[in-house]
Amino acid sequence: MAQLFPRWTNKTPIYALIGVVVAAILLILIIWYYGSPRYTDVGYKPEQPVAYSHKMHAGDLGIDCRYCHWGVEKSPHANVPSTKTCMNCHTLVGADNDKLMPVRESWANKTPIQWVRVHKTPDYAYFDHAAHVNAGVGCISCHGKVTEMEKITQVEPLSMSWCLDCHRNPDEHLRPVSEVTNMNWTPPADHADFVKRWKKEKNIKPPVDCSGCHR
Repeated sequence: MAQLFPRWTNKTPIYALIGVVVAAILLILIIWYYGSPRYTDVGYKPEQPVAYSHKMHAGDLGIDCRYCHWGVEKSPHANVPSTKTCMNCHTLVGADNDKLMPVRESWANKTPIQWVRVHKTPDYAYFDHAAHVNAGVGCISCHGKVTEMEKITQVEPLSMSWCLDCHRNPDEHLRPVSEVTNMNWTPPADHADFVKRWKKEKNIKPPVDCSGCHR
């Protein structure tokens, strides 16, 4: 009796299994890359209700980050500046500038400006701004060089693996507290000696266990 199927069909189950394994691996790699914060979050640059330029204010004018975000040294959360903070200057500066109309309306109506948040850790992860600032972690380490940004953009993934990389080796991110907002600060030749002394003085031991961030 003649064979119904050619001999090569005997290997069809093996080929099918290999195909399923390869497809599964490709699917995992696609989800791992295109579903990661490095792909989905980095580059996020939403439109804001007011065309506020960090480049002009923090860069060209040299306004310290803490003038607007005054809570970063003592609060777990980085505060969004109130309209009053804006109006401290803009009652006199640019008082007739049309771009500042939402600010003036907010001030007149006593309603907050609805800024769109750019940087956010998940609700299940605890992050303390004050702890990092007072340990000497520069703003640029997480937020990038905002003094060159017309519109704030997320430049780091803020993922768990990214945080752990820093917690395991924080040395390159540590600097004197007086320099945390200085976007142009560069480590001096004796930076390694400073870090060694600083970590001992401040007892800096970033947690790498789950309870450090998931409380």
